[in-house]
Amino acid sequence: MKHIYLNLKRFDVPTEFGGVNRIAPMTEWASYIVKQTQEELKKYNRDEVEFGMYFPELHVLNAVSAKSEDSPVKVGCQGIYRADTAVGGNFGAFTTNRSASSMVAAGCETVIIGHCEERNDKAGILAEAGVTDTDAINRLLNQEIKCAIARGMTVLYCIGEKSEEQERWEEVLGKQLEIGLQDVDTSKVVIAYEPIWSIGPGKTPAGKDYITKIARFVKEKTGGMDIVYGGGLKQENAAMLASIDEIDGGLIALTRFQGEIGYYPDEYLEIIRLYMQG
Repeated sequence: MKHIYLNLKRFDVPTEFGGVNRIAPMTEWASYIVKQTQEELKKYNRDEVEFGMYFPELHVLNAVSAKSEDSPVKVGCQGIYRADTAVGGNFGAFTTNRSASSMVAAGCETVIIGHCEERNDKAGILAEAGVTDTDAINRLLNQEIKCAIARGMTVLYCIGEKSEEQERWEEVLGKQLEIGLQDVDTSKVVIAYEPIWSIGPGKTPAGKDYITKIARFVKEKTGGMDIVYGGGLKQENAAMLASIDEIDGGLIALTRFQGEIGYYPDEYLEIIRLYMQG
């Protein structure tokens, strides 16, 4: 099984506010993306490939309502809170936080947890409190994963090492896997590997040999869990990633990195075509 995921981050923000959204008004943005892609995605065998799209919370309802009959799109959210509502228990005292129950009720089937941007946010909050223990971040993410699975969601769990952690990548990634997946039903989880040290302008992208090394390590450490490349599946690397037997798919974000930078549905479909034919 291959997995093609789409992390739409905050790509809904219009250019006049510093964002990259040139494709649709805010109120139609999510529905436009689903409607412009789902019919082409139906051409792929769903026993062979899974399509998940992670929307900012504001757009989940529009994305779900835009799904056609037998749509292959699985709508997901960008993280959930580490606690949830319960009959006879907490009925929703989570101001500012999104519970798994609310996201499932809205129509989400999947969630992305542990993205490097989420990890950085948690690290910053903990640092303000004088806590520098990165294991604490993995423990918090573990609670989020358990809440998601308990509500019937599947999870894309992101792991990755920063430049200052590269020399001890085995230790860093090993703890992210061991702690993050402790007592978790891993049949409901796909791993996304983000080489954080190689992501961003001016940085050298991770090469095939390095990605293969990490993918083999993850599969050995987890007993063969599916792993996708989370450092950005794009036109330039689609064929290369498809040629790595240990990689089971990829995570797409931006589709255009020059000119009118942003996400564009037609380019998303082209990336998928290149990867699947590779």
